[in-house]
Amino acid sequence: MNPITSKKTSLDLDIGDTENLFKERYRRIIAAGLLFIAAVYPGELGEVTRLSIFDAYTQVSVFVAATLLFFFGLERFFNIDVGKVMEKGGVWQVPTASCLGALPGCGGAVVVITAFARGNITLGAMVAALIGTMGDAAFLLLAKEPTTYVKVMAISITAAVICGWLVDRFHRGDLYSSDVKFLGHRVIGRLRNRDKLYMLIAFPGLILGSMQLLQYDLHSLGTIVLAIGLGGAALSVGVWAISPVSAVTVHKDHPFTRATEETSFVTAWVIVAYLAYEYAFAFFDLDLAGLADAAWIVVPLLAILVGFVPGCGPQILVTTLYLNGIIPFAALIGNAISNDGDALFPAIALTPRMAIIATLYSAIPALIISYIFLFWG
Repeated sequence: MNPITSKKTSLDLDIGDTENLFKERYRRIIAAGLLFIAAVYPGELGEVTRLSIFDAYTQVSVFVAATLLFFFGLERFFNIDVGKVMEKGGVWQVPTASCLGALPGCGGAVVVITAFARGNITLGAMVAALIGTMGDAAFLLLAKEPTTYVKVMAISITAAVICGWLVDRFHRGDLYSSDVKFLGHRVIGRLRNRDKLYMLIAFPGLILGSMQLLQYDLHSLGTIVLAIGLGGAALSVGVWAISPVSAVTVHKDHPFTRATEETSFVTAWVIVAYLAYEYAFAFFDLDLAGLADAAWIVVPLLAILVGFVPGCGPQILVTTLYLNGIIPFAALIGNAISNDGDALFPAIALTPRMAIIATLYSAIPALIISYIFLFWG
């Protein structure tokens, strides 16, 4: 083969891959470009943007990466078919599904959705998983207010178990037996250099994040600290922008790869939430707390309605508003119970009618519990 022709063919393939990548991910790539421009822009815009990006990475992302790496490592070394185990669980299907859903992120809930589509578990178990999950917003709450996270999970799991058992008692639902092989998730298939670099930066980032939790002023340590935080965040946004993954990763990939991909997704949305909050005060002089106080009676309802939106981005924004004192705990718990995170995507794809029914069932405990806390909490 002519080496020149071979090189040209290789170059053509690279260009083709780049074109396909841009077609698939042009919105993410454009968003990443706009974020970069805002970060390097002179004056207050650049300063506020850089500070928000730094805080998003050191306060949330590094803890997300550590948590995901732990769970993905366990999953890789203890390969168990959860669906088959749950099928033999009887009445314990619902509590098990509740606890799987309550795991930070959406992986546990997706496992339950898949088990339901395969006919392994009941509708009540799926409802319990969707009520129990807080999606990726759990990472943000866990990193910033761990005691509140424990409180939310205790309430959510209790509500999930009770509601799941009631659903199984009065509405068994349709049991599926489809051969679920593909959820629209891509197998990356190899450990990439970006994954190794991500973990390498995340380790010192985790140390910085822990110091920040102890109220240590990181900015007094100089530019190296800023470089680690902004560098890690930049890598996160870059990975997210060109990621082949649309929702969640699959167990066939390396734990480093899975943690890198899913942490980057969470990071992108946390940065959006942080920037929305900081920009509102810095440039628009919006009194979000005042607006929430004026409409206090409908704030929990609005948070519950936001929970119906598939995906974790809007839910992260709701949690950010709570952490900044804008909305009350009643709104947070309502959103935590009603939101299904990324688990709603495979649920709609595999069992659309039951997914809608399960989501509507989750609204009942969300409304009851949120307004109990609003009036008497």
